[in-house]
Amino acid sequence: MPSPQAYRRIYVWELPVRAFHWLNALAIVTLGVTGLLIGKPFSVSYTQEASFQYWFGTVRFIHFTAGYVFLFNMIFRTYWGFVGNRYARWDTFIPTTKAAFEEIVEVLKIDILQTRVKGLIHIGHNRLAGLIYFVTTFIFFFQALTGFALYGPMSRSILGKLAAWVVPLMGSEMVVRQWHHAMLWFYVLFTLVHVYLVFYHDYVEGRGTTSSMVGGWKFEREDLLDH
Repeated sequence: MPSPQAYRRIYVWELPVRAFHWLNALAIVTLGVTGLLIGKPFSVSYTQEASFQYWFGTVRFIHFTAGYVFLFNMIFRTYWGFVGNRYARWDTFIPTTKAAFEEIVEVLKIDILQTRVKGLIHIGHNRLAGLIYFVTTFIFFFQALTGFALYGPMSRSILGKLAAWVVPLMGSEMVVRQWHHAMLWFYVLFTLVHVYLVFYHDYVEGRGTTSSMVGGWKFEREDLLDH
């Protein structure tokens, strides 16, 4: 076991990346909760007149607002993927070398078979995580696109009008709504797996995976410094 002095502190996640991560997490949780309520609202009884009851309208407003935050946050992260540091750039998300594919296999063994870490794992996003995040980016934008397509007919939003072509392309508003709702469960599954693997990799690697998304710093052994 190497001594504590054998570790180097490395600044991995810049402030814009950390801000994106937590804002995205807040937006996804808000969209998920309000989306479930919109898909299957429960009955609320009041003694007031119906004209004074607007809880469902408030839920929809929160959902739409979170949708705007989610979309523009994703657009910003896409931009930062071209101007950020080497751990934030998009070329680290797409495996193009033999070493990258070997790391994917290594991470799969660790995550599924729970083997010990043997090879060098990228100190930023490991290659498997990076590939998954790259693929899910398209799912994120699909969700935003279908959401604004549904929002368009009931608003004067420019984004709603720009997404108007989605409904005829997919066949009907009902089909768009079904796909939009189905993707909600992808987010639920993604969040559960993501949170589990963050804590698990923090345990098996000991490089500060969990705290790094707060302070930005990770730790690497001097004799295994990342490429």
